[in-house]
Amino acid sequence: MTQHTRPLNRQDYKTLTLAALGGALEFYDFIIFVFFAAAVGALFFPADIPEWLRQVQTFGIFAAGYLARPLGGIIMAHFGDKVGRKKMFTLSILLMALPTLAIGLLPTYATLGIAAPLLLLLLRIMQGAAIGGEVPGAWVFVAEHVPARRTGIACGTLTAGLTIGILLGSVVATLLNTWFTQQAILDGGWRIPFLLGGAFGLLAMYLRRWLQETPVFIEMQKRKQLADELPIKAVVQNHKTGVVVSMLLTWLLSAGIVVVILMAPVWLQTQFAMAPALTLQANSVAIIMLCLGCLLAGLSADRFGSGITFIVGSLMLALFSWLFYHHASSSTGALFMLYGLAGLSVGVVGAVPFVMVRAFPAAVRFSGISFSYNVSYAIFGGMTPIVVTLMMRFSPHAPAWYVLALALMGLGLGVWLLTAREQEKQSAQCALVSE
Repeated sequence: MTQHTRPLNRQDYKTLTLAALGGALEFYDFIIFVFFAAAVGALFFPADIPEWLRQVQTFGIFAAGYLARPLGGIIMAHFGDKVGRKKMFTLSILLMALPTLAIGLLPTYATLGIAAPLLLLLLRIMQGAAIGGEVPGAWVFVAEHVPARRTGIACGTLTAGLTIGILLGSVVATLLNTWFTQQAILDGGWRIPFLLGGAFGLLAMYLRRWLQETPVFIEMQKRKQLADELPIKAVVQNHKTGVVVSMLLTWLLSAGIVVVILMAPVWLQTQFAMAPALTLQANSVAIIMLCLGCLLAGLSADRFGSGITFIVGSLMLALFSWLFYHHASSSTGALFMLYGLAGLSVGVVGAVPFVMVRAFPAAVRFSGISFSYNVSYAIFGGMTPIVVTLMMRFSPHAPAWYVLALALMGLGLGVWLLTAREQEKQSAQCALVSE
């Protein structure tokens, strides 16, 4: 049995567990800000400014984390391709844990004045740089550890782990808002989730000590096959198709996560006057189903290939998201069932890294994925809420139309991937015949 076809062994499961755990905690650190944005805005800006301006400034600081992702991700990926995956994989979680811990200890506007929001902005930028390196680094790390025929389930498991970070943030926010009054949260309760996140991040970094460098990178070192020039330069010059496909898949990923998972609870509250507690409960169900969907997408990619996976998954996303946005308000049962099915269908994004790790050769893989993913996420992840909000001026079901359009794009990409795979098979067969 070869390295490519063997089943997952104990070391593979250990690597997946530690990578998914660290990714979940790091994603929690990045996302927890949005759950306490109201408290942060009240404490880090002057009390006499208009409420709309406070919200704009607060979410501007949140968005700064997204804008910092490409730069941080590209720099960390450069060194990941040059000096090793493990070093950058460990560094990324440290760079996330320390700013998160610092936010929990940061004095507010009442103490520091204008320096308080400026320091908060700096720490948020550091968080963005860290997450920019973590997600692509994690995908590369696990993909290069497991057998080639198990890449899909490895990437799907890791993507499911990242989404658990969102669920963890939602659970912590719900518990704190249940246990504390709003005044108690303003008096210091808001610091707890950041302090917890920083502590968990340091623990995850400690646990990652037991991870080993990827066999692929070690082999490249032995054979002196590391990139001679700037990896990012080689990516842009020689792998344009891989970059375009990866960026489009990231757009699909960002649409599913941002619109269906992050924005839908607020949409339900504003459109149908649903209680926040009810929408958060339904959202938790959707995230759990999303995790399951990521695992199924990974298994499907290994078994049937990425083309079939995206064709079926995109059709499911189009159907279930449309049903969710048009019928979830009919009853509580329909809300939970349809949101769960929508979350499950968003799980097709679990196959996105499967395509990405195959789109770039090992010597520039980290840089290729990081560039494509982070630039695309900064553009589309940052613009999606604005575009959907503007579209809602014309239709209350704007989120449904947006997700439908991206699902159709995913369908097109699935057909292209399937066609490309068939062409590769035919080329391989012709090469064998000619020999």
